[in-house]
Amino acid sequence: MRFKGLDLNLLAAFDVLLESRSVSAAARQMNLSQPAMSAALTRLREYFADELLVVQGKRMYPTAFAEALVPQVRDTLRSVEAMLAASNRFDPATTQRTFRLVASDYVVTAVLAPLLQALPRLAPSLRIELVLPSDAAHTELREGRADLLIAPEQFILSDHPSELLCEERHVVIGSSHNAAFADGGPSLEAFLTAGHVSVRIGALRDHAFADRQLNQMGLERRIEIEVPSFSTIPWVLMDTQRLAVIQERLARRLIAAFPLAMAPLPFAFQPMREMVQYHRTRSSDEGLRWLMARLREVAYRS
Repeated sequence: MRFKGLDLNLLAAFDVLLESRSVSAAARQMNLSQPAMSAALTRLREYFADELLVVQGKRMYPTAFAEALVPQVRDTLRSVEAMLAASNRFDPATTQRTFRLVASDYVVTAVLAPLLQALPRLAPSLRIELVLPSDAAHTELREGRADLLIAPEQFILSDHPSELLCEERHVVIGSSHNAAFADGGPSLEAFLTAGHVSVRIGALRDHAFADRQLNQMGLERRIEIEVPSFSTIPWVLMDTQRLAVIQERLARRLIAAFPLAMAPLPFAFQPMREMVQYHRTRSSDEGLRWLMARLREVAYRS
């Protein structure tokens, strides 16, 4: 299909070429031969009257014009994808779609796991791709490479729609042999004097919601260990006197599998609002609406 002389299939080739910056890699990704992808790049150069990708050494680098085109091309492709999704009725029983979700291991363990267990019955050919939060998570959503971003309200984008998935209380957790849990949980003094485990996420080592909130409250703790994920916490709590502050849903699952104990926090603590966010062009996507509805059902049952 052509629009004003441009073969619209070339826009998809442009997107992959600019992302991979390699003709051979782009060809593999689009299941084309390398000569076919080279021909697509030649046609794009002719149409836009710009080199788009310039070879320097063993690498290809985009021109300034190409970099300026990238967000426009990707917005166009995402809009077309959204239009096609809206024009086709979504049937979970027959769909073969793949949904890419950005979610922490807390979300996977406490919210997604029950849904993933039910998927063979609800949508036998549907595929879920899970990606841990990273510094590139927002870019993944903005460019349409991620279908959903599940994160606390403080970590979502302001320029794309989001909806409340669930509210989550936090608790203090530690070894079942920790004397602080013998009388219903640690006092405030015991909490502050104990060694703690904190969670830092991504290459930039961002504080998780609980640690960020505690810092804002001015509650200074003695951090003994910093871990990159919630699933690491049990292994560094067992048979120690350390404490950690984590989500109640996750804590209930962990104490069922590990020799751990949990208790209420010895002070008032703001609930975490866990949000689900999607690209603004996907608001009418029936498949995403179905998936978000199933996520809510699981979250409120947990």
